[in-house]
This record gives sequence, C-alpha cells and structure tokens, in this order.
Amino acid sequence: MTALYDQIGVGYAGLRRADPRIAARLLAALGPVAPLLNVGAGTGNYEPGDRRVVAVEPSREMIRQRPSGAAPAVQAAAQALPFADGAFEAGLAVLTVHHWPDPLAGLRELRRVVRGRIVILTFDPAARPWLTDYVPALAALDEAQMPPLEVYAQALGQVRITPLDIPHDCSDGFLHAFWARPEAYLDTRIRSGSSSFRALADTGAGLERLRADLESGEWDRRYGGLRRHDAYDAGYRIVSADGSPGSGRRASETE
Repeated sequence: MTALYDQIGVGYAGLRRADPRIAARLLAALGPVAPLLNVGAGTGNYEPGDRRVVAVEPSREMIRQRPSGAAPAVQAAAQALPFADGAFEAGLAVLTVHHWPDPLAGLRELRRVVRGRIVILTFDPAARPWLTDYVPALAALDEAQMPPLEVYAQALGQVRITPLDIPHDCSDGFLHAFWARPEAYLDTRIRSGSSSFRALADTGAGLERLRADLESGEWDRRYGGLRRHDAYDAGYRIVSADGSPGSGRRASETE
C-alpha cells in the first residue's frame, strides 16, 4: 500500500507536535469512552493515553515514526476499515479527511465501525485566513480537497460543528498554526510540515511579497492587531456526531 505521507511524511514527528490545548478540546468532545478508533492517525498526535486505542494509518512512514508505547497501528485506508460493524465505542479523525481518496465513503465506513461518538477536526474550505491573501492558491486547494461541512451530516447523521480557535503559540505545525507568527512561513523547514505547501507547485511570488511586507511593516499595518490576540479562528472546526439506532451497520443495511 502506498500513501501520500510515505513521500512527504519524512521528519513529520519533529514538525508536528500535538498542542495540549487542542488535545484538551478534542478529548472533551470525545468524553471518556473506549475503545477508540483513530483513523488517519499518523504518528499518534492527539491520541489519548488513558484508554484503549487502535490506530489506522495508510502510510508505512508515518507508522514508523509512531513513538514507543503508542497505540497499535493497522495499515489500512479509511474507505476500507478492516473491522466489524460497531467494533468501537468512539472514533477520532484529526486533520486527515481531506487526504482520503473518497471522503464520503471513508466517513460512512467510520460510522459503520463506530457505534458511539465520532469527533473530527477539519477545516472549513470557505474560510479565508490572511495567508490566502498572499498565496491565493491555498484557497483554491482548500476548495478542491477539503470536504464542505455539509458532507459530514450526509455521512454521519446529525452533527455539531464548533469553531476551534488556534492558540497564538500553537506547538503543532499545521498550515494556519502560525497566524500570529508570519515570519514562520518564510522558513522552508516549517513549510515542509504542511501538506498544502507541498501540494502547490509555486508559492514563491506570494512568499516574497510576504517577506517584503514584513520588512516594510505593511503586514503589521494590515494584520498586526492579530499579534495581540491569544487565539484566532482560522477556519478549523470540530465536527462531532453521536451514535444512532442505525450506527455501526453497513450502509446497505440502513438505506
């Protein structure tokens, strides 16, 4: 099985570290239930350590980087989960659904194998954080790969969608984590932790404009007020859905 992160995931563990404040929000949304299935689990960020967890990850490279003592990982894809109907009490998927070849099918599979609560961290493709002013291709990429928020209800039934404000000093290196630290986007190593930057062929002109605006003070004139904020709504959303009488059954049985 080949996967995107077999190529771009080298060094991922050093660039992407779970932020404890985001972890607390996700764990609060999940509650204390177990067993938990973490789909698109990567290196194990945001997996709770106080309960039974099974991880699913398609990339061998990401599985290789999981730390000693992490939950067992199964190499598999979201759209074909190798588990029985209703095998898990809860499900988790963190910044991964947009990488699934068929997000709707993957979400329906997640609903099939999880009989209780599902919590997903995703990004609203309609959001336009300031970085897209410099790199408009990021907005086009989001529209192309990020499932619209209504897709989650199609697959999971009734959902709750709540904003996740990102701390100004977020320790995780996802795309918009550096909203208050614009200089970080000029660092090639930091950009390498973002699949969005890796997916774009040419961001040079936009980043050079950012560099110039930081040097001239233009960025601070336009956006500098953000530096005084503790957190910012950059477009990230927590989607949660509880089980229903039809949860944990194959789609063909419930349609």
